[in-house]
Amino acid sequence: MLISTIKQHFPYYLQLIRFDRPIGTYLVLWPTLWALWLASKGLPDLKLLIVFSLGAFVMRSAGCAINDFADRKIDGKVERTKNRPLATGAISPKEALMVFAVLSFVAFILVLQLNIATILLSSVALLLAASYPFMKRYHSLPQVHLGVAFAWSVPMAFTAVTGEIPPLIAWLLFAVTMLWTTAYDTMYGMVDRKDDLKIGVKSTAILFADKDKLMIGILQGLAIVLLLVIGVLASRGWIYFFGVLIATGFSIYQQVLIKAREPKQCFTAFLNNNWFGMAVFIALALDYFFKSSP
Repeated sequence: MLISTIKQHFPYYLQLIRFDRPIGTYLVLWPTLWALWLASKGLPDLKLLIVFSLGAFVMRSAGCAINDFADRKIDGKVERTKNRPLATGAISPKEALMVFAVLSFVAFILVLQLNIATILLSSVALLLAASYPFMKRYHSLPQVHLGVAFAWSVPMAFTAVTGEIPPLIAWLLFAVTMLWTTAYDTMYGMVDRKDDLKIGVKSTAILFADKDKLMIGILQGLAIVLLLVIGVLASRGWIYFFGVLIATGFSIYQQVLIKAREPKQCFTAFLNNNWFGMAVFIALALDYFFKSSP
């Protein structure tokens, strides 16, 4: 009976974890790759690359499952989320928890391939991922909570490479990721602001009110300044800094998109952050490649 249900509902499980919408995985993955390259001072060990890349997908998927479980009673009241499988009743809350548990177990198996220090850090990652969806009911900064959850991959990556407590540069990159995530998730929150106000859930988009665009700009600016500081501390070359310049251009474009606070444009601005993360990563990887070449 259980096997039959799983087979029948498997397409809904894929929908639950946003398998067809990989943007969340990309946004988790880019800072993880930044950290691996900086910690390794170039191309990281293949095993670490595979473990952390798979981990980004698995943990993002687990986060989606627990998020929909937490929001199962309100998603049906929001235009953007009303067709999610839990909101429509296509799957049960128990099934969502089962998917979360299975994915969390897979993540645990992956992290067992790493050193003890990284395994210990991973417990914090799971706690952050599991608690984030409930925060919008208790405080107005759930986007910051998400930022910390996404940024936790940075000290984990540094610890996996070095086996030691992450250095200052790792925590600066942690701050970059937290600031960047808070900025783009506020754009995401602007899409649902009207519905969220009616339902009574909290977000930075609501907290910032008519200062939302300014606050997003400040967060983006701080993230970019810290990326420049990291470049100096890591002795990076012009390719890296050119990549940060390109990323800055994407941030400016996002400000143009959210200018009128039109939901579709705000969502487009959110999606555009994939290019921000990619620009920084490609520039960092190329900078290390050419600096290490004879």
